[in-house]
Amino acid sequence: MGVSGCGKSEIGRLLGERLGVAHIEGDEHHPPVNIAKMAAGTPLDDADRQDWLLILQQKIRAAADRGLGMVLSCSALKRRYRDLLRGGDPDLFFLHLDGDRELIAQRMQARPGHFMPVALLDSQFRDLEPLQPDEAGVRADIRLAPETLVDEVLARFNPDIRKEEK
Repeated sequence: MGVSGCGKSEIGRLLGERLGVAHIEGDEHHPPVNIAKMAAGTPLDDADRQDWLLILQQKIRAAADRGLGMVLSCSALKRRYRDLLRGGDPDLFFLHLDGDRELIAQRMQARPGHFMPVALLDSQFRDLEPLQPDEAGVRADIRLAPETLVDEVLARFNPDIRKEEK
């Protein structure tokens, strides 16, 4: 989870590979109207996100019902969005990719062809509600190299993991 440009897709892909589970890119499930709205520089509101989050909740539930692990890249900016996603699996765990606005804006400017303009970054930071103490999850610093970030996150769950075993 995190604002646009924080590395959700890349870290999600790496985590999925390392854990041997599917990675689902949440942005691929936005309806065309949401993509068009964001591309035009208009932030999504809660109503815009509702159906999208319900689609993602269904994917989470389907994986949980089959006993399969899954990594989902999704902004999940607000607590209520995360609560909705947890409706698919109460054991859902969040990795908050956290970084400062300047670094994220630089990253967004460097990625050609993405529908999300840098102009919407401030609205994302305004909406962002960090994980609360009662939410299962951890915060990770996006200044770390992606492989290092993934190593650190995985080591938090299993301190016996060593780089050479991966």
